[in-house]
Amino acid sequence: MEKIRKRLIHIHRCRGVSRRTVRKFLHYDPTLKNIYSLNASEISHFFSIAPKKASLFYSDLRDPGLKRIIQQDLKKVNVITAFDDAYPNVLKTIKDMPLVLYALGDTHLLKRNPLLSVIGTRRPSRDAMRKMEKFVLPLIQKDWVIVSGMASGIDSYAHRLAVNNNGKTIAVLGSGFNHVYPRHNIQLFRQIAAEGLILSEYPPDTPPERFQFPERNRIISGLSFGTFVIEATERSGTLITVDQALDQGRDVYALPGSPLTPHSAGCHYMIQDGAKLVQKPEDILEDWEKTEPNWLI
Repeated sequence: MEKIRKRLIHIHRCRGVSRRTVRKFLHYDPTLKNIYSLNASEISHFFSIAPKKASLFYSDLRDPGLKRIIQQDLKKVNVITAFDDAYPNVLKTIKDMPLVLYALGDTHLLKRNPLLSVIGTRRPSRDAMRKMEKFVLPLIQKDWVIVSGMASGIDSYAHRLAVNNNGKTIAVLGSGFNHVYPRHNIQLFRQIAAEGLILSEYPPDTPPERFQFPERNRIISGLSFGTFVIEATERSGTLITVDQALDQGRDVYALPGSPLTPHSAGCHYMIQDGAKLVQKPEDILEDWEKTEPNWLI
């Protein structure tokens, strides 16, 4: 199994192939050993990959420089593959599960329960932190693990609320660890790495790209039994995570607010569409008590 694991980590780092292609590789050969014996033309033909991408993958697969980089990274970060015991079972139930995760910090948090994702707008209202102190802090004080994306606004508030109150939090990034985004969260990144857990499916040297942030949202919602939206505008990107959570069969919670502020408009639409209106922290606590007996760890 260790050899398969190493091959998956290696293949995952090669250019020219997507997660879907790597899944095809695993279906073709669950050991991944035979992939190394194919030439670029065979890779292109067998797996319906464009010839240029197949050549790029073939080249990377045989690049000793890439192998050295991987070995260096393995000394600095934890790498969790879908074959590892540390890989959370809840992620195995979602569509397009990440095959490889890079981790900094306490990986035991992946086996803790309950985990709740707390998300919202990048431009929160002046009352946002007060809302979170009223509705999220009581959960942190009951040892709930808070999951978010370390974006500006509500995400950052959620992480800080946890670390500043001796709680635990998991940040799922849309970039590699060497390219913290947004840059002003570098100190927060270090705090979470020291006291919580940082996760990314992107190798450490991967810079942020716009498409990667919606991609990582499926991991935020997938890790959590529920997703709690604090504030969201009508066209908020938060809705992407909400859609992922619903698609994964997770509970979605929304905090209502004044109809006079745009920060509540997205939450109100979610409630109209079936999200659970939260009036007190106990609304979420009671749902977890019902869910816990059947929850995968």
